[in-house]
Amino acid sequence: MFTDTSQSNARKSIDCRSDGAAELSFTLTDGESRLKHLYQSDPCRVLFPSSRVNGPKEAVIVTTSGGVVGGDRLRFDIHGGTSTTATVTTQAAEKVYRSTGEDSVIDISISVRDAAFLEWVPQETILFEGARLRRFTDIATFGSGRFIAGEIVVFGRRARNEKFTNGLLHDAWRIRTGDALVWLDSLHLDGDIGKTINDRYAFDGAATLATVVYGGFDAKDRLAFAREVIRSGAVTCVDNILIARFIDVDAARLRANVARYWIDLRSELGGLPPVLPRVWET
Repeated sequence: MFTDTSQSNARKSIDCRSDGAAELSFTLTDGESRLKHLYQSDPCRVLFPSSRVNGPKEAVIVTTSGGVVGGDRLRFDIHGGTSTTATVTTQAAEKVYRSTGEDSVIDISISVRDAAFLEWVPQETILFEGARLRRFTDIATFGSGRFIAGEIVVFGRRARNEKFTNGLLHDAWRIRTGDALVWLDSLHLDGDIGKTINDRYAFDGAATLATVVYGGFDAKDRLAFAREVIRSGAVTCVDNILIARFIDVDAARLRANVARYWIDLRSELGGLPPVLPRVWET
């Protein structure tokens, strides 16, 4: 019997692609933030470590495939119910591997209801040479809902002298208050990415960059505080969105600076312990 090996191999390639999701929402029950809804499909799993004393409810998203390859699609849907407090992060740095041509897509949808405080601060995204990633972060707040959200991007495994010089990165943010669009931001790197990263008027040879956003009715009043504690980076305010940017030639140093800024911010704004989630400390 004749077998078309090219079609067989293509079919195997398609079957190996991931199309996973993690959905979770929190509700207030008896004065405590608790899980209301959970849905997870391979390769996504959600773990719930024990919360620290006086700490928020924590959820940790795990990608069991060990990384993202071309053609993979991941969807994270996170909902902070009225008056809840919760932190959602990831177990480890997410590796985006070289693609043979297809884009990897990560869709993140976050909603924060009245009087809720939600944190979405995953660990680093490491782009391997030839990686192609499109990531979309869509955040909606309602009433007096507030959030801290962040992303760290690393251009290659610098410890192994690997760089991200070709491929694709499209990283887009959209933040709405109710039905009003209040902040839209996109970073698009394509073509000769190495030249752009090395350009002194662009990234000046940086190995990593990060964005940390605080959204809340009191954001403008917190600008002076943020500028005082940011240490290494820059911060500005647009409407009720406080935006901090970090860039560095040293990925470990940037991670430490982002972490210090985050815990200062969460303590001041959310009344949370000035400590990192345990998975960030391992």
